[in-house]
Amino acid sequence: MTTPNAALRAVRMGMLMSQDDFARAVRDAGARVGQPNDANKRLVQRWESGATTAPRPVYARALESVTGMPIESLGFAITVPVARVTDDGQGGHDMEPSASGVAPPAARPQSEPRAPRGNYSGVWLSRYEYFSSGRDAAFAGLHYVVLLQHGNRLTVRSLPGSSDSPLTMDLEFDSHVATGTWTEQTETDGYYRGARYHGAIQLLVEPTGRRMTGKWVGFGKEFDVNTGPWELVFQDGSTNKATLEAYNKRPDA
Repeated sequence: MTTPNAALRAVRMGMLMSQDDFARAVRDAGARVGQPNDANKRLVQRWESGATTAPRPVYARALESVTGMPIESLGFAITVPVARVTDDGQGGHDMEPSASGVAPPAARPQSEPRAPRGNYSGVWLSRYEYFSSGRDAAFAGLHYVVLLQHGNRLTVRSLPGSSDSPLTMDLEFDSHVATGTWTEQTETDGYYRGARYHGAIQLLVEPTGRRMTGKWVGFGKEFDVNTGPWELVFQDGSTNKATLEAYNKRPDA
């Protein structure tokens, strides 16, 4: 059995593109750099269904160009990374392939996570708070996000018009608790000058299924561990193009 690539589907939907539109954009991206490809709707369907788990290099480069995201953030199988600390003061850590280039066998889970009670796919409002030591003040980050659920896994991607800092989250459910990772690429012309931040997050799902609240944790510029509140608030259960277009805007503060 194959596992659908919810990450790629969420990114495409967040870009307000049909599968035909996305395939055309991938072809155009290849043509622009002199590396033509034959992307079509059927190929996009195979990527999103999980039938094709790793695109050929010519498609990988075009996908990165179209989405503005590294291929490892698009839900494809890649070499298992090894964490290393950067020395550029940008916080978090970068990833590089293992020396052997061979992925070690995955650890067998002790027990399977319990399935969530409902389906949480739809549009949600993401809001987190953080303290900026450089500005000596607290701030909030707001995004409208597309949330797609497949079994116990949630894939979260921000809508492009909701913020100049794209946000991604990959979560796994165990009963009423969602645990996973987050990544945000800050805007190039903003205070953080395009720095990429990432860390861990854990959210508690309220009984109504319409709100998730919890905490994030991540590294700051001075290699200190920061944390703060994060919440997701349900907005709409639809993920059709009209709904996504309606939320493709900046949330009210």
